[in-house]
Amino acid sequence: MASRGVLGVFLLSVLPLLCLELRRGSPDLGIKDFILLCGRIFLLLALLTLIISVTTSWVNSFKSSEVYLKEEEEEEKNEKMQKLVRNKQQEAQSEQAIRYIENVLKPHQEMRLKKLEERFYRMSGETWKLSNGHKLGGHEESVLENASQASSETSNREAAKRRNLAQPVTKLSRPPEQPIQKKVLELPEEPPKTADEVVTVALRCPSGSVLKRRFFKTCSSQVLLDWMMKIGYHTSLYSLSTSFPRRPLEVEGSWSLEDVGITVDTVLTVEEK
Repeated sequence: MASRGVLGVFLLSVLPLLCLELRRGSPDLGIKDFILLCGRIFLLLALLTLIISVTTSWVNSFKSSEVYLKEEEEEEKNEKMQKLVRNKQQEAQSEQAIRYIENVLKPHQEMRLKKLEERFYRMSGETWKLSNGHKLGGHEESVLENASQASSETSNREAAKRRNLAQPVTKLSRPPEQPIQKKVLELPEEPPKTADEVVTVALRCPSGSVLKRRFFKTCSSQVLLDWMMKIGYHTSLYSLSTSFPRRPLEVEGSWSLEDVGITVDTVLTVEEK
């Protein structure tokens, strides 16, 4: 396109020059005049090409700057849109996390704590704490009056029955119930360090404390559970497991510590079931 424009400008510039030279009254041009005419034409052509190249470069630079500015604006718009989309996604994810915590995790934790509390009260024999109880006041006086009337009626009926009976009826007294004796946990005496066939067992508790004690290898493995219960961890809620490799410890009364696999100093972990 630029070469075509330069050629057109050259032709347009040559025609008026030829017309001027012809009008001067010298139809027969010499070599010198022809050379001068060609030089003028080439100078004019060079000037025109310089002007055209400068203007085209300036126009192209202006267009490129405009295109660059447009691209920058589009990139900024795209970045803003991406930021908005990311913020919306983060807000949606945070709302979903909050809903999951409130609707799933909290009820699950509350149910688990409630079950543990019920189990603890049942094991300790304090099931009365699980009941809601009775509210005092209100109809308390009417209840007491009804109870007194019922007791008076029953006493009158019993007196009439006693009068009609020929022989007095003696009630059989029940033998007093024997109180349930709780099992007292007694651990064997701790052997000295210098004794033979002795192992040291350490219990790592959930509270973070570590308790150590020495036992004979021939001692019953049940003594480990008794020791755990004596320090406050009931076998219905907690169990023992080895540290490495991690596996639950199988304990039976007929097995000794050596039969269970405790032949050297061992660390056991108290875990919640």
